[in-house]
Amino acid sequence: MVWRYTVLLSYQLKRLIDIAISASLLIALFPLLTLISLLIKLTSPGPIIFTQIRVGRYGRHFRFYKFRSMYIDAEARKNSLMEQNESKDGVIFKIKDDPRITPVGRFLRKYSIDELPQLINVLLGDMSLIGPRPPLPQEVSQYTLEDRKRLNVIPGITCIWQVSGRSDIPFAQQVQMDKKYIASRGFWTDTLILLKTIPAIFTGKGAY
Repeated sequence: MVWRYTVLLSYQLKRLIDIAISASLLIALFPLLTLISLLIKLTSPGPIIFTQIRVGRYGRHFRFYKFRSMYIDAEARKNSLMEQNESKDGVIFKIKDDPRITPVGRFLRKYSIDELPQLINVLLGDMSLIGPRPPLPQEVSQYTLEDRKRLNVIPGITCIWQVSGRSDIPFAQQVQMDKKYIASRGFWTDTLILLKTIPAIFTGKGAY
C-alpha cells in the first residue's frame, strides 16, 4: 500500500514538473517558434507542423507533433528508400543524408529544434519531458515481448539513449537502456537526463 502511494505521488510530481516546464518553455520560446514557422513556410511548400500517430503508454495511440523537416511527399518516398535503411535491427528506419529532408529541416533535426512542438504533447499529457521515445505503430508491430516493456511508461521528448549517442545507438541497445531507465526512474534520474540533453543538443551527435 505504501509502495503504491509512493508511486502515485512520484507520478503526480513528475506531471506537475512536466506542466510547469513545458508551459514556461512554450511562452519563453514563442519568438523562436514563430521564426522557425516562417522559415519552414517560406522555404518549402506544405504545413508547418507535421503530425503523426505514435504509440504511447500501454499501447495507446496519440497524435504526435513536430516541426515539418521533410518534403510533403516524404512518406510516399519511404518505401523506395527501405533498402538504404542503416538501422542494424531493421525495426526503426534511419538513413544519413536522407534526400527527403529539406535544407531547413536538416538544421532543425541536427539540433533537435524540430521536436519543440512536442511540448504541446507534454501539456496534453500524451508525453513527458523524460521517457522512452514514442514509436510508430508499424514499429511496435515488430516488437518482441521484451521490446514492449518500453511502453510501460509515458513516452518522453528526451531519454537516456538520446543523451548517449541518439541514432548511433542500435535499436536493441535503445530498448535495454529504456528498460534500465524504467527500473530506476525518479526525480534525480530525470533531472540528470534533462541536464545532459542540453550539451547533446548543441553537439548534434548522432542526429539524422
